[in-house]
Amino acid sequence: MSRLLNAQTHAWLKVFAISARHLSFTRAAEELHVTTGAVSQQIKQLETRLGFKLFRRLPRRLALTEEGRRLAGVVDEAYQAVGLEVKRLRSGVMSGVIRVRSVPSFLHKWLMPRLPRLQARFPDIELHVRAEDSSLSLREGDFDLALDLNDGQVPGLSITPLMTERIFPVCAPSLLRGRPPLRHPADLAWYPLLHDVTAWRGSHDYGEWEHYLATIDAPALNVRRGYTFNRNHLTMEAAIAGMGVAIARQTLITDELERRALIAPFPQRVETEMAYGIVHAAGALDDRRVAAVHDWIVEEARRSAGDQEGQNHSPRT
Repeated sequence: MSRLLNAQTHAWLKVFAISARHLSFTRAAEELHVTTGAVSQQIKQLETRLGFKLFRRLPRRLALTEEGRRLAGVVDEAYQAVGLEVKRLRSGVMSGVIRVRSVPSFLHKWLMPRLPRLQARFPDIELHVRAEDSSLSLREGDFDLALDLNDGQVPGLSITPLMTERIFPVCAPSLLRGRPPLRHPADLAWYPLLHDVTAWRGSHDYGEWEHYLATIDAPALNVRRGYTFNRNHLTMEAAIAGMGVAIARQTLITDELERRALIAPFPQRVETEMAYGIVHAAGALDDRRVAAVHDWIVEEARRSAGDQEGQNHSPRT
């Protein structure tokens, strides 16, 4: 069989596949940029080599013989398989399972909407995704990549910085009805406050509010009051429901602001001391599948940061 399918026979099979698809030597010749006579001659040579006829030459058209029909199906499948594999090799397609861990808020609001793009680029990579609070320790071996909000220091592990985070107060427009105007931070004394108690690794129940007000040099204000939640999205849902004023994270709040489910009463947006990063074990990126997902996340973060800079017209505080 290997002697039958030599290099010349493979070339003839390509001509045959194109001719069988068009059922026309003329159209096959146009696709191959050769003469019709050259196509006809190569088909004859292939038929001689194989020992059976592939086409019936009818007036003004071609028809496949039974043998030709069966061979055309096999050859077409083979060329499709080769083409798909070449496409995969050229695009760096890889397969296998990658374990990704993320703080829940970042996973829900930032990563999940972008995952279809990852799936389109690497359709054979399967993500096993877990949402874990930042209060839980990061242990080498229970993930390949972890998306975390921290100070850039994770003992025993490496971290790739992604983007800084800015925070600012938000509330539902309905909250302002029937209350004193909310023009300055001092006016917060008239409003209930909402708190995310797991804002970042090492934070405390009222850490976001205290950091924000201290950074903008706001007058002394008691923020240790109001409702507390252990998930960012729960805090935002409470704010949308008109329960109080919450601290939002710029990376996670774009949609709610655009549709005015929430508004930002003050212009100041302040950077936290924490930043998002990809945590991984030393040597994890030697696996090209892990490196591919890692680099895709970095690419998406750069695009996201650029979009936020374009939308943010307030100076850093």
